[in-house]
Formats: sequence, structure tokens, C-alpha cells
Amino acid sequence: MSKLRLTIATTDYDHFRDFRLGTVQAEGIDTVWSMLGHHEIFARMTFNREWDASELSFAKFCAQVTRKDSDLIGLPVVCSRLFRFSSFYVNKKSKIRTAKDLKGKTIGSPEWAHTAAVYMRGWLNDEHGVGLKDINWVQAGANEPGRIEKVELNLPKSVKLTRIKDKSLSEMVASGEIDCALIARPPDCFRNGHPDVVRLFPDFWEMEEKYYKAHKVWPIMHIISMQKKVLDENPWVARNLLNAFNESKRRSVERLMDPAVSRYPVAWLPTYMRKMSDLFGGDTFPYGIEENRPTWEQMLRYTYEQGIAKRHAKPEEIFPKGIMTSVRV
Repeated sequence: MSKLRLTIATTDYDHFRDFRLGTVQAEGIDTVWSMLGHHEIFARMTFNREWDASELSFAKFCAQVTRKDSDLIGLPVVCSRLFRFSSFYVNKKSKIRTAKDLKGKTIGSPEWAHTAAVYMRGWLNDEHGVGLKDINWVQAGANEPGRIEKVELNLPKSVKLTRIKDKSLSEMVASGEIDCALIARPPDCFRNGHPDVVRLFPDFWEMEEKYYKAHKVWPIMHIISMQKKVLDENPWVARNLLNAFNESKRRSVERLMDPAVSRYPVAWLPTYMRKMSDLFGGDTFPYGIEENRPTWEQMLRYTYEQGIAKRHAKPEEIFPKGIMTSVRV
């Protein structure tokens, strides 16, 4: 019996590498893997549905999976996850010292459905009472002009969002035209040492550990999305893919934690990995629904409140039914 041919697109994550290279295989599936930059993958999957499965921004996925009769479904596989308190870059002349000082200021992000910004906008509201209506929001490219929104929005009526096509967030926060850039990666002006641009929270690591201990939320940036038609015809594919992704991750983590085989030239990396294992309850990078429930639920709420998701969905609604069925013996 021939195997099912399945196309997949992701960036080059070590926790996917054994699966991508064929050391780990998904039962009954031959994968044709495209390894591309994630911005290209997001655009091509969002606009053209070019692969059977692909990495996708969690926020953009929420926008599409909550559409009426959506043609996408997710796998509870985490491509990328990062805490984002390091993502506030402010101009010192704006005299912003605390989160509450952002009230009434102008903040830019590359897209409204920019996952890092979604988490932090929600955090500002939940933890500091700085709501969406309290900020003058700007959308523009991170380091070059012209970036566009990739999904349709239904912004709350109180939100003030200005799209700027001819300038970048980097140049605007450096000049003081905006007070803060809320962005996943450091803008060029910060990386190049502009004297007026600093992180709002230089102690972000400590903040993020405290936040996780209090809320058990470890922000998920990108997940694996699939075209529903693949599972309509082959419902077994979802669990077989999940099994392969899990085994690939297990091997990656094992390498990181074993000082004898670690492939990365970084001192004390296995020691750090053991510390992370303790912090996260034994699994340093959990997949699954229950393993990440507080995080799934928070993003589904945030994307709905911020006019990205079409409805307030539950985690079980965005993944194939029964995908986490226990198979223990």
C-alpha cells in the first residue's frame, strides 16, 4: 500500500529536524518539506493554501480557524514559543518608566494580528488596566515600510489604529514619532545602538519567570495548521503527525540535556535545560491540549477581544476531535 504524500512548510527548528530529515517518520505518510522563512510561509499559506500543513502565526491561525466553515484546523504542536516582556522598545524621551505610563501613548506593531503584540496588549489590559482604547495604535513594517495585515479584522469601535505605509517602526521609534515599538524581534535601531531606544523592561527574564509561576501561561507564537480537507479524507493523519512531531521533539530535547551529545557549542547548556525542566514540570517544550490549556485559552480570549478571532472559541474546537485520545496500555 502506497503512503499518503503530504506537503509541509516550516522554518528550521531543531525540534522538527529529525522528522524533516526522515530520521523520524509519520506512519503511512511521505512528507515533502519546504523549509522557508516564517513570514513567507505565513503569507503563502494564509492567501494561497499552498501546503497541506504549515507553520502559522497563532494569532493569524485564530483569525482563520474561527471563520464560519473554516477550511483550517490545528495540530497541538508548538513551533515557537517565547515570553514577550522583552518586546517593548521605547524612546527614552517619551519618559515611559512603567507599563501604566503607556496609557495615552503611541505604540506601533508590525501587524495587529502580530502574536507577540496580541499577548502584550492583553497583558497590559489584564494586569495594568491599560486597555486597547487607551493607546494610539500604529501598524507599519518592522524595519522596512510596506508590511500589510494578512487577515481580516473586526476591531472594537473604541480602537484607534493608523496604518503607515512609508515608514518603519524602527525609524519612527528612533525619531520619537511613536513612543514605543511592540515587536517580536529587536528593531534595527535598538540592535545598532541608537542612544534613545531602550527596552522598557530590561529585567524581562525575571518578570517572565514570575509571570509563568503565577499564571502557567507560556506564550505560543506559532503552531502547525492543516487544511481540513486532508483530514476529511484521511482522519488518521492528525494523530500520526502528532506522534512524529512528539518523537522528533523528544530526540531534540534529549540532545540538549545530555552533555555528551549536545550539538550546540554553548557552556552549561545541559545544566540550563535541567533547570528549565524543573521549572516547567518535566517537559521543557510541551505539546498537547491539556499540557497548554491556560495558554490556548488566553490567546483565544485575547484574539476575540482584540477583533482578530471571529468568535470566542475553546481549545477543543481548534484541533481535530479526539486527537489526544489516550493510547496507554
